Amino acid sequence: MDSQWKKYLPSVCAGLGIALLALTAVACVGLDQGGWLDRAGIAVVLVILAALSLFLLRIEGFGRDVLMVMLLPIGAAMLVRALSLDYISGDYVSFLRNWAAFFRTYGGFSTLASNVGNYNVPYLYYIAFMSYIDVPDLYMYKLLSILFDVALAWGCLRLVRSLIGDRRGSAAPLTAFAAALLLPVVVLNGAYWGQCDVIYGALCIHAAALVLEGKNKTSVALMAVAFSFKLQAIFVLPLWGVLWLAKKVKFWELWVFPVTYLATILPAVLMGKPLMDILGIYFGQMTEVPNLVLNAPTIYQFIPSGLHAELAEGHLASGLGIAAAAVLVLNLLGLGYWLKDRLDRNMIMTMAVVLCIGVPFFLPHMHERYFFLADVFTLCWACANLRRLPVAVLAGCASLAGYIVYLRQKYNFILHLGGARFGMAVEAAAMLAALALSVWVLAEQLREVKKLGGPA
Repeated sequence: MDSQWKKYLPSVCAGLGIALLALTAVACVGLDQGGWLDRAGIAVVLVILAALSLFLLRIEGFGRDVLMVMLLPIGAAMLVRALSLDYISGDYVSFLRNWAAFFRTYGGFSTLASNVGNYNVPYLYYIAFMSYIDVPDLYMYKLLSILFDVALAWGCLRLVRSLIGDRRGSAAPLTAFAAALLLPVVVLNGAYWGQCDVIYGALCIHAAALVLEGKNKTSVALMAVAFSFKLQAIFVLPLWGVLWLAKKVKFWELWVFPVTYLATILPAVLMGKPLMDILGIYFGQMTEVPNLVLNAPTIYQFIPSGLHAELAEGHLASGLGIAAAAVLVLNLLGLGYWLKDRLDRNMIMTMAVVLCIGVPFFLPHMHERYFFLADVFTLCWACANLRRLPVAVLAGCASLAGYIVYLRQKYNFILHLGGARFGMAVEAAAMLAALALSVWVLAEQLREVKKLGGPA
């Protein structure tokens, strides 16, 4: 009976997957914006991305039966994205739509020298490219994110495979691939909301997989590209400092970072955009949000809502949070220096998780989307070792709750304690628990090193 079930499973999954892709095409035909040709084109693009997903699995060495089974989650992932394409967020109305209109009105790439948008130039290259294509901007923004959703799933597969080694027959890498495509925050971030956090998220995941494989220069280059898209790549960037101090990465290999970053901004400079304007973009982003926190499950959610505005006017609360994040990073750098050759890939992954959760948890002015790296790194961590699942669930649910608060414009759970009101204390407590558990795992790993006579 068991063998019969296994025999027919690939065909059943493939049939269901193809049916879901057909429904994806139907959903695209019924989209609200654009003409029939635009909608048909979007349907074709989503089917091509499904085919790309299968191709990536094939080049990773998976056979026909596995590809047939994976058609089911891939088809489901494309359908849910097709159903999300028509949602128009406030960010799109206030910012993204206007940026696209500016490039379309004033000449596409020739407009790069102008002061438009508060994103770094690699993303502006894409908006300039969009201006030459007569497809609704809403869909063009989202299709780029969906492309990187596939890249993210591939990266998660590679990272999990790097963590578990040559464990043949393990379903963990494929689980990571499917879970990344269907993770609620991944779907909501790009296909639904129209944000692009998946771009730097996918690049960081691939960079982590590459550094575990010993491909340091390519890893550092990908981190530079990730940083050129979004400042939030800096949350996990200290990991490469840890690896340098542990002598896993050579100092000269770190110079790939500035060289690659300069290469990403060079086209804009050649088109007349002042270099200082580009280099100052991230400094402007750090000062443009006066709130201590924006719907993110951070330590600032433990401050009563009525005190947020008052504390935001001074610098003490922000300074303490920045200091706490700095202490966390410095401690990990110190561990890298003392561990050196005792720093194995499991401990490297644990440190990455601690950084992705801990740094945004302590920093002020965080948006709900800024735990994206925590979402995907904890997912990979849990797929590689099911004992880490509680961390992934706590961090993922807390992060998702922040998305829900933004999208509903309403708090999920409001606590009233002693006359004080806390908007997201429950979510912040869950994220704090995830951070505490990840630090506990790191402490356990250090104790194991100490038992073996290591420097810890």
